Amino acid sequence: MDLARCLGIDSCNYEELINQVKLFKTDLANSNSVSERRILVSLEKILGSWSAVPGMLTLKVDRDFEEDAHILPFKNFLCPLTKEVMKEPVVLESSQTYERSAIEYWFERCLEDGRDPTCPVTGEVLKSLELKPNIGLAGAIEEWVNRNVEIEVKCAVEQLSKESMEAEGVERVLDVVYKISEEHPSNWFRVRNAGLVVMIVNLLRNSSKSIGTVLRSKALMALLSMAKDEESKKIMLEEGITRFAIHSLIGSSEKEREYAVKLLLEFSSNEACCTTIASEKGALVLLSSMAGNLEHPALANVAEQVLTRMEVAEDSVQNLAAAGRFEPLLSRLRGGPDDIKIEMASIIGRMTLTNNSKEQIAQQCAQTLVELLSKPEGRMPSLLALNNLSGLDDNATILVESAVLPALVAILLQNQGALQEWKEFAASIIANIVSKPGHWELASIDNKGNSMQSESVVFSLVVLLLVTSPQCQASVLRILYGMASSPQAAESVAMHIKSSEDGIKTIFHFLDYPDVEHRIYAFKLTRILTERFAQDLAQEVKHSDKLLLFKEKLLDNQSTESEKSDAACVLANLPLSEDEVKTVLEASFVKWIVMNLKKQQRISNGRTSWPTSSMEEGLLGLLLHFTRSLDQDTISVVKEHQLMTIFCEQLSFPAKPRVKQLAAVGLTNLSEAGRMLAAPDSEPPAPKGFCAALVFMCGRASPEPSNCPIHNAPCEYNSQLCLLKSNCIRPLVDLLHDEDANVQIAAIEALSTLVLDTSHGYKGAVDELEKQDVIAAVIELFTEIRPGVLQERALWMIERALRVDSPAHRHSLNQSLVRALVEALKHGTANAKRHAQDALTNLKEISGVSAKASSQSRPQR
Repeated sequence: MDLARCLGIDSCNYEELINQVKLFKTDLANSNSVSERRILVSLEKILGSWSAVPGMLTLKVDRDFEEDAHILPFKNFLCPLTKEVMKEPVVLESSQTYERSAIEYWFERCLEDGRDPTCPVTGEVLKSLELKPNIGLAGAIEEWVNRNVEIEVKCAVEQLSKESMEAEGVERVLDVVYKISEEHPSNWFRVRNAGLVVMIVNLLRNSSKSIGTVLRSKALMALLSMAKDEESKKIMLEEGITRFAIHSLIGSSEKEREYAVKLLLEFSSNEACCTTIASEKGALVLLSSMAGNLEHPALANVAEQVLTRMEVAEDSVQNLAAAGRFEPLLSRLRGGPDDIKIEMASIIGRMTLTNNSKEQIAQQCAQTLVELLSKPEGRMPSLLALNNLSGLDDNATILVESAVLPALVAILLQNQGALQEWKEFAASIIANIVSKPGHWELASIDNKGNSMQSESVVFSLVVLLLVTSPQCQASVLRILYGMASSPQAAESVAMHIKSSEDGIKTIFHFLDYPDVEHRIYAFKLTRILTERFAQDLAQEVKHSDKLLLFKEKLLDNQSTESEKSDAACVLANLPLSEDEVKTVLEASFVKWIVMNLKKQQRISNGRTSWPTSSMEEGLLGLLLHFTRSLDQDTISVVKEHQLMTIFCEQLSFPAKPRVKQLAAVGLTNLSEAGRMLAAPDSEPPAPKGFCAALVFMCGRASPEPSNCPIHNAPCEYNSQLCLLKSNCIRPLVDLLHDEDANVQIAAIEALSTLVLDTSHGYKGAVDELEKQDVIAAVIELFTEIRPGVLQERALWMIERALRVDSPAHRHSLNQSLVRALVEALKHGTANAKRHAQDALTNLKEISGVSAKASSQSRPQR
């Protein structure tokens, strides 16, 4: 003001004043005077203060919003410094009134510039800086503000009450409401009582999609500001604002999401509000997702604050857990009083949990749940929770280490007063634990050091099958099957079941039980028992007249795939007499077996899923019954269904080792049968001996038959008893490189049938094997394997092949073979040593009695 007077310019003419200051600044730009430059700095600060006065929040009249309805401010309402309506007017000793913050800022500038404080209007140097409130003017301004607020609120209500609202008008209303709320908190009641809070909530309810993200953001911003008013907050909650705020958590703009989560934070300061938020569908999931979003750390921090506040509310614990936020529940389960622990355990028992959640809960609270089993009131909730957690295989180790088995076994087998429901859940949990081997086998279940596979436990479980409820029976069958499937416990469990009184008969009782779960595990358990005690099971099956049951189960379209595959395996494992194969299985059954085997191959399509691979094992095992003793009728069946081709095809499919092993065994049986049929009864052959068999085996002889080099007799290409003519040699050779030793042994044994007969034509057979690279493959295998059954089988075949001069000469320079033979001679089994010695003699690496015997046994060239 002083500067304006000195320049003779009206103090309100800011534009002219700024121009004059700029001219003055230009004149002083090149000045070296310190005082003049200080004047320049002061002028710049003064000019800056006009546009940077702090804390100047006043009611600004919106000229575009019902301009005629506003009451314009009186001139004395305006601060001479800011030209805005004053909020806190104060009087100087010069009797001039200013906005308190503006005049205080003026005084600070004067002191910084080294000038005496003056009155900006009069230029009078002030002796006192005392600021006296102008109460009368403040009251008048407040009245003016309130009247204008009333007008703006009325106009806002009219705007939002229109049937057709324009976006621009709605936006102005929201801006006005926000401005009133922020600048004039004393007028919250006017906004609230006029119904604007409800109107804005209804705007979000009815027009959320049509108004767009910008207006939704402003609506949430206005409500967030009004939420500072407790009465308005209650109205918002009653109108369901939390639902709309939650919906905006996935809004398209960051501003919308920001105001939505901040609004929820405002509500979460009250425990009842937390419960309301938690009960809204999807709220906790969206908040958890936002809290974990590192791309927007500010929003993530606010969302985390909301969730943290909600954790305090007891009624929110279950909802938080359902959203994957388990810490509030787990902390109460670990450290709360017994009644809270029981309540938390009940929640876990009822929830549908993800695998990660099951693992997290088990790691932190398994011990607490086990402890609750000892309290009668906590036993059922704990059993429910443990049953839920035990559904994850990886939790078995955690539960075992928490000593859950002793408590469960006591409930199931020892506690005479235990409720049947307790027993059912205890059995279910144990069944889940023992379904995965490798952790429970060494755990003690009582003070005597007994384990789950102990004789007393197995006996008790078998007895329990006869007296307990159907649901518990199903779980006990699962327990027995799980234990019998464990490599560490299988042998003892199977033995205890067999030796228990009526153990096998008890299990057989459930083979035709009405409930499917009972049947499934009874069949699974029977299959495992037949793998170990086939002869004993065969007697019990025949005694209980169950043999036909397994075949009927296979043919029953109502049976489950699991039942069918296990029934097939049981029939395959049982030793059947030739008469039983003909009368029970019957030759007509072969067609069904072959058809379903091909069907299984199409279903699996290279996969080895259970029960597909198990069914293939069973079906192949059934075919083996028809290859063990071949009469003319059976040979007709073999040829009709081309069983050798069927077995050979299994070697080429990606399958489990057991399937390949069974197929190789089938080829062994058929090849051996072919060799026996081709062997001459006498020399020269009788008309009805060798020739008759060959005609049957290979079909009608051609006018000029050519002898098979293996059998030294005519074999047609459709023969199903000759490995060479059925093109099975190469697949068997490939099988020698399999990773499973049992498969390799089966392949060696099948190939060995080609060199069993050392009579007339033996040299031709060995030469053919050389041509097929069989001998080289067996030698390669022999040089790489360790002592054992496989080495012994390979040695036997090598020794037989080296009896012929040509391969003996060809491989005599193979130093790897010689070294391997020497090692076998030193460290092999008794049979291996004998075969190695004979082989070395045939290679002329050593001499002895065996050399003479070997040379005598060689066929004449």
